[in-house]
Amino acid sequence: MFKKHVDVKALQRLSGADKKKLRRTAKERFPQASESDLDAILPPKVEVTVAKYPNRVLVYGIEGEFPMLFDVDGRGHELFPTVYALWKVPDMLPAFTLKGGEVSRFILGGADLMFPGISIPTEGLPSFQAGKPWSIKVPGNPAPIAVGATTMSSNEALKAGLRGKALRIAHYYKDSLWDSADGRYVPNEGFYDDIVVEDPNYASPSQPIDSSEDHAEGMDDSTIEGEEAAVDVSESHIRDPVIHIEAVEDLTSGVSEVKLPEDKTSEEPSQPTEEREHQNLSTEEIDSLLEKCLLQALHTSVKDKDLPILGSTLWSNHILPYRPPGVTLDIKKSSHKKLSKWLQSKSSSGLISAKEDKHKREVMLLGVNRGHPDYIAFRPEKKVQELVERHDNVIAEGSSTNQLEVAEIYKPSSHVNPIFMAVGADTGKYYSASEASDIVFRYIEKENLVKPTDKAKVTLDAALCDALYKGAIKKGSAYPTEIHKRDLGSTFLNRMQIHHRVSRGDEVIIRKGAIRTVQIMTERRQGNKKMTRVSGLECFLMDADSLASELQKKFACSTTTAELPGTGPVTYLLIVDSNK
Repeated sequence: MFKKHVDVKALQRLSGADKKKLRRTAKERFPQASESDLDAILPPKVEVTVAKYPNRVLVYGIEGEFPMLFDVDGRGHELFPTVYALWKVPDMLPAFTLKGGEVSRFILGGADLMFPGISIPTEGLPSFQAGKPWSIKVPGNPAPIAVGATTMSSNEALKAGLRGKALRIAHYYKDSLWDSADGRYVPNEGFYDDIVVEDPNYASPSQPIDSSEDHAEGMDDSTIEGEEAAVDVSESHIRDPVIHIEAVEDLTSGVSEVKLPEDKTSEEPSQPTEEREHQNLSTEEIDSLLEKCLLQALHTSVKDKDLPILGSTLWSNHILPYRPPGVTLDIKKSSHKKLSKWLQSKSSSGLISAKEDKHKREVMLLGVNRGHPDYIAFRPEKKVQELVERHDNVIAEGSSTNQLEVAEIYKPSSHVNPIFMAVGADTGKYYSASEASDIVFRYIEKENLVKPTDKAKVTLDAALCDALYKGAIKKGSAYPTEIHKRDLGSTFLNRMQIHHRVSRGDEVIIRKGAIRTVQIMTERRQGNKKMTRVSGLECFLMDADSLASELQKKFACSTTTAELPGTGPVTYLLIVDSNK
């Protein structure tokens, strides 16, 4: 429903009577919610707005804050809470628990929830009716990730052998409704861009402490509908033993092993002895391994220009990839127990600079002390980089020499020339976006322009200020004195001359301006005949006459080329399809 962005048709405040009516509807729709729960999502003394969408969906939210409820049919019959409301009151709705964090990838991709993907509790499948709102949770994480309506009752599900669709998803984390909030956030450290795993700071008394990276989920091809993959995982706790035997026999056939992307273990069913020994690490060994992975990340993948970095991003994208093969790195089994406490301890030692973000409620990495004794003494391993380079070489060797390559490049302008000359860079060559960004960050490091009180910002000296803003600020307006690191790269690139390079084999052409697109237009002629016009092929080293000849053979149609008036050598490719 909210997979794609849709503009709001109208936005208005609710009257007092409408707010009371909405509260009554929510109470009837969510019988588990108490009065205090409703006060949390619909505070009595605040303004409530309703956003009307072209598809008749109504979204209710607290003015200036987050959307809390949405009505699918606009009449209150299909009212659901948003994930923001469920993060305030996690138990507002009954919840299905997934088999593991890996299953959440499919939910966040827009797939509906299938019964085989649900973890059935030991007491059996809970009772429910069709068309009722339920939420979805990940084991070890109290925050729901999606909400939807049940497609059948529990009795019908048992009769069907716990097969088929369980929940028709109406809204999920990372969809356009979640993204529409200005202050969008995640509730805990288990939420990543494409997956939700257990919260490392949450310990459930009814659930053993186990890293979500240990889960291997099975998937059945029968659960993939169209382009959306739904999850099919075998379940060992089902109330009816006959259904249990049939379900297990059906679901375990053709099961393939799936692991989280950081897990580099072998896909063979037998686990090597060395990997089994890695799992029995003491607390001191885990602390030592955490230290090693952090230092490896700080030396190789964590760049100053990328700072600040969220603690969860540092953990998933930089620390976990450097663990030894076959090792499960669980922060809860270390002496620190929590990721935030571990990062704060490293900040206290002076290795890094970390601070908790009050808005996101998460510790952020602000800076790296590359002069720290531990950083200097550490010798990073080159094995990971060598593997990447070897992989790139294999791809390069196997690629075709006639492969078309298009890239945007930048040439230094008179505005940024002083910055390039200050770091000894050539002002006459072309640079990629990353290479140009490295130039300005090298200048910042050379001149020591990082703001001491806020590592995420850069103080502008005269040369850098002129490079970024001279001629772009209106007369009479004050020039900025600082800039955030995340805005520095794009601002610097905007002051350079953009070009694009097109290459195929030995033929390379560099042109001014951004990459142009191929224009395709279709016109209807007499009867049911259509004519398709294509222009702009020469920008990609494509010969219009040769392509016209190939298309004539492939589609059995007439083709012709003609010069496009007013553009010199650029031509039209005309394709007349007489079969339609």
